[in-house]
Amino acid sequence: MPQTPKRLFDTTHFLSITSVVVMMLVFSVGVSSPWFLIIAIAFLGVSVMTSVHHAEVIALRVGPSLGALILALSVTVIEVGLIVSLMTNNTPESAVVARDTVFAAVIIVTNGIVGVCLLLGGLRYRELGFHVQGASSLLAILAVLAGITMVLPNYTTSTAASTYSTGQLIFVAAACLVLYGILVYFQTKTHKDYFEVEATPEEQEDPTKPPSRRLTILSFICLVVSLGAVIGLAKSLSPAIEAGVTAMNAPRAAVGIVIALLVLLPETWAAISAARANQLQTSLNLALGSGAASIALTIPVVSVFSLMTNRTLTLGLDPKGTAFLLLTFIVGGLTLGTGRTTALQGATHLVLLLSYLVMSFIP
Repeated sequence: MPQTPKRLFDTTHFLSITSVVVMMLVFSVGVSSPWFLIIAIAFLGVSVMTSVHHAEVIALRVGPSLGALILALSVTVIEVGLIVSLMTNNTPESAVVARDTVFAAVIIVTNGIVGVCLLLGGLRYRELGFHVQGASSLLAILAVLAGITMVLPNYTTSTAASTYSTGQLIFVAAACLVLYGILVYFQTKTHKDYFEVEATPEEQEDPTKPPSRRLTILSFICLVVSLGAVIGLAKSLSPAIEAGVTAMNAPRAAVGIVIALLVLLPETWAAISAARANQLQTSLNLALGSGAASIALTIPVVSVFSLMTNRTLTLGLDPKGTAFLLLTFIVGGLTLGTGRTTALQGATHLVLLLSYLVMSFIP
């Protein structure tokens, strides 16, 4: 969490407003010029970072329970905005961009973010501890969500391969929302201690002061502004992203990987910082929680969009993707099953991530 700013209006608020100005400029001029393209890409990243920052400021005011939900919803809005922008381009990749993005997010959080945190934390402290009940609960929820959204569509018979019928899609979307709602209630109400890190003596003596009401309202306004800039810039840049992937002869899954990396950048930074401070439980909450939110909140929105616009939504993974998913959860279960980890487990997860990246670009 960020520290409470001392001034009411700081750099992040200025960047939020600037991002909207850049978005309007891009809409007016376009991204045909390389300079405008670079500026638009840069401010897309800036908008993502400021969005999450403002969500964290709000979380300091309303508490960790609502704060975690606000942050998850904010990141999901960013992800959905990018996915829907690409789906409206009506290219051959439009039907699979949601699946590729969510799948990439799951692999990146479970192997990339977790792997880096375990490796860096293990090298610094030799061994890291966490609440096995909390970590296992998050991993189990993530496994179920991934299974019903990206594996089961390959085994249904009502529609073509890798797709759900309308009734099946509605059920899966509702199941994702219900399961995520139960997880949030479990985390914030009934079993909060499973997901909390014991405060150090320094933190107990000097707790972070919540922001003022005026600052919280300003952060909320800037959050909405930043999210609008993200969606607008993504819509303008989506043809350029797909054109760039095509020009590099990269596979279509590369689009989903790019989106997932962009969306998960703030969580990655926060999780690594927590691991380096010997707070692995916080890192796992951020990583696995982001993965669960990515599926549980993105798939229902994208499903509704596909049904309303009569677009095909392909969710089922190919055999290689299914194998990576299965291997990821097997290794994750072994890693998080004891309550103690070392750098060795981190290196194992990172090898899995590198294997996924190599096999994606060299299929």
